[in-house]
Amino acid sequence: MKAVLSKEVGGPETLVLEEVASPEFGKDQVLVRVKACGVNFPDSLMIKDMYQFKPPRPFSPGGEVAGLVESVGEGVTHVKPGDRVLASIGNGGMAELAVAAAHSVMPIPDEMPFEEAAAFMMTYGTSYYALKDRADPKKGEKLLVLGAAGGVGIAAVELGKAMGLEVIAACSSQEKVDFCLSKGADKGLVYARELDKDGMKAFSGDIKEISGGGVDIIYDGVGGNYAEPSLRAMNWEGRFLVIGFPAGIPKIP
Repeated sequence: MKAVLSKEVGGPETLVLEEVASPEFGKDQVLVRVKACGVNFPDSLMIKDMYQFKPPRPFSPGGEVAGLVESVGEGVTHVKPGDRVLASIGNGGMAELAVAAAHSVMPIPDEMPFEEAAAFMMTYGTSYYALKDRADPKKGEKLLVLGAAGGVGIAAVELGKAMGLEVIAACSSQEKVDFCLSKGADKGLVYARELDKDGMKAFSGDIKEISGGGVDIIYDGVGGNYAEPSLRAMNWEGRFLVIGFPAGIPKIP
């Protein structure tokens, strides 16, 4: 089979397309013929050896796939060859065939395109768990989403709106804010691409102003100097969701 491989540490330019042996699979595993593979921020970190999991090289990146069940191992009963599925696999998705643990494989509806299914689990799964399980949202509460135009961010915008929250989308450009507004955000806020101390103070004031005093839930997919000013604009008994750190790991006083 063909596979995209990471054979050396680096960015996407270091990846190569090669012919490799088809993967072996066994008990409680499913072999999937990949029709689409999701590409997420962790994939870019993994090939640079900057992620918490470091697969031995050579490896194929791609943590989530959608496709057709090629074959199933012993003990697998919920799917069968030919079924349309999505699967969360950690890595190995940028290949014609991928092996998934049975518990991570889920059937998808016939009307769901493979491209949508392959990009569904990591972004919407992350945001649903964060909002529903950790934030315990109450209808009418105010949700601030940092990095709202990104993968997990726009999922949080859509899910927050579906949960009855007032959604404030914060992004680095008006174009991104407009995109979030088209996806259901109630309000939008543009922040500077870099924040010094004065900028952090101003950003906190902007959040308070646009929210009418403060927010109840903060979905922080950015980190860095954006975390503290957001936290300072949080209401009493607010919830701060730590999602990611593309701007760096924040230092909260």
